[in-house]
Amino acid sequence: MDDKNLMMVPEEIIMSKIYLIRGQKVMLDFDLAELYRVENKQLKRSVRRNIDRFPGDFMFELTSNELKIWRSQFGTSNREKMGLRIYPFAFTEHGVLMLASVLNSRHAIQVNIQIVRIFTKIRKHLETHAEIFRMLEEIQKNEIEQDQQIQLIFEYIKQLEETKQEEQKYKERKRIGY
Repeated sequence: MDDKNLMMVPEEIIMSKIYLIRGQKVMLDFDLAELYRVENKQLKRSVRRNIDRFPGDFMFELTSNELKIWRSQFGTSNREKMGLRIYPFAFTEHGVLMLASVLNSRHAIQVNIQIVRIFTKIRKHLETHAEIFRMLEEIQKNEIEQDQQIQLIFEYIKQLEETKQEEQKYKERKRIGY
């Protein structure tokens, strides 16, 4: 297959079609159909014919509440997406991979490769950010320990000062007797 003869879809377009639903990064069927240059009903038909290839961790159908929440995230109305009557399928990264075996067009396979690369890139970014957050938590934990140690030092200094003042008062007291 000659990759150069196929038109690449810009990364930004693919990334804009990845949503967070049920705590997972997914792509919706109508967006995938658009990217693969097939009709959405053809994509859904192919998936339903091969439903055994799409377990729950590969694909799920949005509920009415999830669809409502998804729609509310957009400020402007896109009539094609907002007027959905049939609940869309949401494909996880594994589901998108499986679509390559269901849709055999050359363009679909090439776009699928791009999508998988973008999912991988996103995962690497998240791992990097997770490491940064872990390091920040470690710094914060060290700062808390240092704050506690500094507070302890101040307590010792305060006690020493009080002891010194008591000794000074003792020396300056009025003596009785010899």
